[in-house]
Amino acid sequence: MFTPMTPAPTFRHRRLAPLLAALAMFGPFAIDTIFPAFPAIAAQLHASPFAMQQTISVYLIAYALMSLLHGPLSDALGRRRVILAGVVVFALASIGCALAGTIEALLAFRALQGVSAGAGLIVGRAIIRDCFDGPEAQRLMSTVSMIFGIAPAIAPITGGWVVAVAHWSMIFWLLAAFASLLFFACIAWLPETHPHERRLRLSAGALASSYRLIVRDRAFLPLALAGTLNFNALWVYISSAPAFVLDLLKLDAQHFAWLFIPAISGLMLGAFLSGRVAGRLSAAATVRLGYTIMLAAVVLNVFLALLFPSPRLPWSVLPIGLHAVGIGINSPTLTLLLLDRFPQYRGAVSSLQAFMSLVLSAIIAGLLSPLLSDSALKLAAGAALATLLGFAAWRAYRRVERAAQPG
Repeated sequence: MFTPMTPAPTFRHRRLAPLLAALAMFGPFAIDTIFPAFPAIAAQLHASPFAMQQTISVYLIAYALMSLLHGPLSDALGRRRVILAGVVVFALASIGCALAGTIEALLAFRALQGVSAGAGLIVGRAIIRDCFDGPEAQRLMSTVSMIFGIAPAIAPITGGWVVAVAHWSMIFWLLAAFASLLFFACIAWLPETHPHERRLRLSAGALASSYRLIVRDRAFLPLALAGTLNFNALWVYISSAPAFVLDLLKLDAQHFAWLFIPAISGLMLGAFLSGRVAGRLSAAATVRLGYTIMLAAVVLNVFLALLFPSPRLPWSVLPIGLHAVGIGINSPTLTLLLLDRFPQYRGAVSSLQAFMSLVLSAIIAGLLSPLLSDSALKLAAGAALATLLGFAAWRAYRRVERAAQPG
């Protein structure tokens, strides 16, 4: 078992990173794998395009609501127990999706997937901070991000090939099998990093009190929004993937890689660079580097969207990959800055950050994506707006930090 705030032995570090990354993969696998199957699902279940888009937003709303509880539950009951329960429920929900015979049933089981999918990602962040401090925590967070980044890249590609050779329900059977394998891996290798003496009392009053304490912190909202809006600039494209790939790029279901490989390669490269600069650059300098790259990417993206009203490969996807590099650099640092403000409530902070991110993601997927996805210029403008708002939030956080410094 790890001692909190004590660096783990190297072999444990190497085992923990891929395990936590695999746990975090539930989210992108459950979202991105089904994109290529949208036409087949809609045809069999007699669902409209709007109803199919809700398979994403319903999942995200359930994910967001439950994310408020994953962290506090792990603060009270322990990290390991909450993660194991989440993996089991996800496996059962995936089986339900595979057997769904109506769009209503599919939406219900998608919501159940969302309820359980966040346990690994949210509690995993708290586990990293339980075990490591300073540059070591940033390096492990970056390693997890790099491995985790494989999921959104291979998920739609996998989904496309599954649809080409099998029934769409096979996607959900594969998700159930992945969860089952991961359950046994957690039984064997996942340590409990939150000992009994550090656990908090679980009650509605205590939960409300901890959330009040967090949201009253002047730095919490701008810092959480900075990380959330950074990712949502990329999510504008991910949530619009069926329209962007099939309608705008005029590709088929086996070519989602044209969007996801540049985006995820950028995230992985950015996470790698974040790990390399850990301990060499300050947190502020690291985030500044990330925003420099992101702002340059959105300017290039809008320019190319104006130059090519009909998207062209590879030019229309290259700025997306560049943008993702900046997101990958910033994400570990912003997450650790947020967790470090509340050492006693890391689970709750991780939950609240995830809730904010998921609510915005659900709004984009359910409401904004249908409005933006018919035009490359609209998508580029949406990503640019999210980036600019995220940068403004980061600047607001820096002002709060400077005002709090003595003298």
